[in-house]
Amino acid sequence: MTDLLSDRERVILAFEAERPGHSSAKEEAIRGELQLTPARYYQLLDRVIDSEQALAAEPMLVRRLRRIRDDAAARRARRTVLSGG
Repeated sequence: MTDLLSDRERVILAFEAERPGHSSAKEEAIRGELQLTPARYYQLLDRVIDSEQALAAEPMLVRRLRRIRDDAAARRARRTVLSGG
């Protein structure tokens, strides 16, 4: 199934699997190894993990990343509601 992913998508998934979480060292690696800004990297990562091809290729990784993203969005939504925004 990984042949349905582009080379760039495979690289992004592999990079995220090797470097979970957020840190300044990870941001430096994103810039140095991938030649992307961290903001652009996370935009692309979000797009990749939404694809069924990525889910088929790396189900555990993609499900974990989707869960982390969805939990963060839920926390932001709760803060907005609680702050009256």
